[in-house]
Amino acid sequence: MVALHALLEERNVTKAGLRVGLSQPAMSAALARLRHHFADELLVRQGNRYELTPLGNALRAPAANAYAMLDRLFTSRADFRPGDEERDFTLLSSDYAIAVFGAALARTLHAEAPGLRLHFRHVPPGFVENPEAVLGAVDGAMMPHGVISGLPAVELYEDAWVCLVADDHPEIGDRITLDDLARLPWVVYQRTFDAPVTRQLSMLGLEPHVEVSVQHFQLLPSLVAGTRRVALVQRRLAELLRDVAPVRMPALPFEAVPLREALWWHPVHTHDAAHTWLRTTATRVAASLPAL
Repeated sequence: MVALHALLEERNVTKAGLRVGLSQPAMSAALARLRHHFADELLVRQGNRYELTPLGNALRAPAANAYAMLDRLFTSRADFRPGDEERDFTLLSSDYAIAVFGAALARTLHAEAPGLRLHFRHVPPGFVENPEAVLGAVDGAMMPHGVISGLPAVELYEDAWVCLVADDHPEIGDRITLDDLARLPWVVYQRTFDAPVTRQLSMLGLEPHVEVSVQHFQLLPSLVAGTRRVALVQRRLAELLRDVAPVRMPALPFEAVPLREALWWHPVHTHDAAHTWLRTTATRVAASLPAL
């Protein structure tokens, strides 16, 4: 696996050998074994350089994920002292969860484990199709229930959904109706799996007329302000962004199912002491969030 990952990334036998500490003959022998295993050349010479075969190119992403998972597996330890350790943690998340919870988690890590480095990454497009493979290469994902299942998780916090309209919206008073939601233009978050309330709208027979879509929840208030648009956003984020744009929150005309945010991880991390500490710390930070 180490040789395969290096060869697919470097596309050069000598450079791949240097990357993993093998001589050029040893890496050439590893490539020969890999070619026999896959019944494919994997690397073919094109002029003075090597190019990946179609199979070699297809193997790049899964090989990188498998390599990352194995690397994390073999660096697992039975003990972890947060005040003395240096380590990187990578969490997948939307900008919403980073703003509402991730910032508080980062402050706690800064105070209790200054040698740790926390990296937030956007959830990749193919996550829902194969979450286990993606989670094997990172430390976890902050996502709501209803998106994935069958993987370990700890509960973080609940959030409610609210409607946003411009503060000076001429057609909406203290309440908004289903007819209003059907006829007014919308601004929405692009990836519907991160906003399960949109599925609730479809169950009500409401298909929003989307005028603007964005990849960041935090942009929704600014794109609602000064327009006839409406948006649905998490209450905790709406409260956090209250002063960002002149918007208000009329009462919803239906009972939106609350959002339940959780921290998910690959089973390979379950017994790693560092991961156990991270999960315990995350639940403690979540418990300190203000009540809705």
